[in-house]
Amino acid sequence: MTVDTHAIRTVEQLLAVLDLDETRARTTEDIFTGSSHPMPSGRIYGGQVLAQSLIAAERTMPEDRAVHSMHGYFLRPGDASQGITIAVDRIHDGRSFSTRRSQAYQNGVPIFSMIASFQDQDPGLDHAVPMPENVPDPESLLPDEARVDGLPAGTARMLNDRAADVRHVESPLFLPSDDANRPRQAVWMRLRAPLPDDQRLHRAALAYLSDMTIQESILRAHGVFWGLPGLKVASLDHAMWWHRPARVDEWLLYVQESPNARGGRGLAQGRIYTRAGDLVASVAQEIMIRVPEGQR
Repeated sequence: MTVDTHAIRTVEQLLAVLDLDETRARTTEDIFTGSSHPMPSGRIYGGQVLAQSLIAAERTMPEDRAVHSMHGYFLRPGDASQGITIAVDRIHDGRSFSTRRSQAYQNGVPIFSMIASFQDQDPGLDHAVPMPENVPDPESLLPDEARVDGLPAGTARMLNDRAADVRHVESPLFLPSDDANRPRQAVWMRLRAPLPDDQRLHRAALAYLSDMTIQESILRAHGVFWGLPGLKVASLDHAMWWHRPARVDEWLLYVQESPNARGGRGLAQGRIYTRAGDLVASVAQEIMIRVPEGQR
């Protein structure tokens, strides 16, 4: 990977956000504090608070017991200009599994609530749905920020300054797309600079990336794009299952599809593969989506 100073700086900023402070304050819960990325909207990016909540839970676990699943709800919009407090409840520790609840707070109220399960390494059955065939290599695709001329300056700057190199196989949905209205897409993604070898950090960074673009399979099904005037989208919940270890500073293929949209909500599902075809993780998310009359 050829890395320039700008790419290194963006990943260092992500690592700083994921490096929570442990307050040593503990009643029945472990307490951590963190900060946020600046965002053009002023709202916290959901994948950030998801990754921070996972990091906090991981801090209460032995290194050899890894997260295998999480289920979380986005309860309120977060303010990116304010700090975050994360409380971890040690719900259960068994012989092979542990359960933790993480809640992220601002101004004394929860903005995100998550339960995660952790497991020791254990042999067992092994199979996986194969990676789709005939997907273009990431090197043959331009980065998203090179394909979105005409965006507002704040959005263009956000794409250029994010820690992830994201490359849509289809057209990015920041602007109207000529692609057919199909409820599926594929995205290559990786962090712009190498991470340390700590797999806990790679799992949290994968959670960070998992919230990026998955909603678009719903939008794409109806020819909707992010810049559509009057469009309102908010993530309601997020579930993730980690299947196999992977590095997020190497190319990963995120295959996404939407099986359903109704009642102002849309469901998106995703599978994340290594370039070699190993299934790394599965993801599901439901969003609130409101499209202006006449645009549906």
